[in-house]
Amino acid sequence: MSVRVGILSFAHVHAPQYAAALGGLGAAEFVGVADDDADRGQKAADRYGVRFFESAGELFEAVDVVVVCSENRRHAGGVIPALRAGVDVLCEKPISTTVEDSHEMIRASEETARRLGIAFPVRHAPAVRRAREIVRSGAIGRVLAVNGTNHGQPPGGWFLDPELSGGGAVMDHTVHVADTLRFVLGVEVRSVYAEIGAFFGAGGVDDAGILTLEMEGGDVADGAFATVDPSWSRGAGYPTWGDLTLRITGSSGVLDVDAFSRSITTFDHESGGTSWTHAGGDPNTLMLDDFLRGAEGERIGAGGEDGLRALEVVLAAYRSGESHAPVAVARG
Repeated sequence: MSVRVGILSFAHVHAPQYAAALGGLGAAEFVGVADDDADRGQKAADRYGVRFFESAGELFEAVDVVVVCSENRRHAGGVIPALRAGVDVLCEKPISTTVEDSHEMIRASEETARRLGIAFPVRHAPAVRRAREIVRSGAIGRVLAVNGTNHGQPPGGWFLDPELSGGGAVMDHTVHVADTLRFVLGVEVRSVYAEIGAFFGAGGVDDAGILTLEMEGGDVADGAFATVDPSWSRGAGYPTWGDLTLRITGSSGVLDVDAFSRSITTFDHESGGTSWTHAGGDPNTLMLDDFLRGAEGERIGAGGEDGLRALEVVLAAYRSGESHAPVAVARG
């Protein structure tokens, strides 16, 4: 039996990717679209051959699951009514732009017993899942340090309006790396030191940053840290839009992970050997399939609490960028 799915808003650049992925999932029936920009919503509905709903409420009545792809600041305004209408929700990252909105979304999920997922597709990349297995097997020893990147091109539009986006590259990309670190290593971020700026001409918001994250928990050494570059530094000349990479340095080995090339390289200090693992599968499709299957089998998708943990790292980074000093991550 297919799960009826709708998309609320095509404001986010990921919405067309999700719509295309839904068409290839046997578990999904893509029912329709609602959008506060009626012209944008109608064009999307026409493109994918589905119904355009005049209101979000009408969409909620017709679906089992809704994917919320509105501007960051407006996530709560779509997610909470959907949950209270009895619909499971997969919300585009970040969960929101404030801790307060995030708590309200999580509370609505708990009170209605409906599922709230956060769209962190990198968790579902085969190379990232394999990296998690390798790290947790102890094959590279205790983790000492991580270098992470999530580069991209400046997206333009509302992403450059802090009232709608909540911030620039640091908001847009740090959540991905923070969640991937938590997923792969089983850690939390204790503190953040960040230098944040605007160097690539995006305008209106930050487009570059270097973050140092102090990690705790999981199988990491005392004092283990990660550096993260979330910059919108990819120009038109790059062959791909961006990346998400991790170099995980352990006491007995190193992993080089490239989520989007779908490969993982292992350097083994003891044997002196190098090995490569290759795996396929589109992370967006895998994420949607995982969410639609719900409680069937082991789900690895991110929930509301995961989204909140990633947002807390971002907010600490912005505070650090203002103070030019390390800031403890406030977890609530």
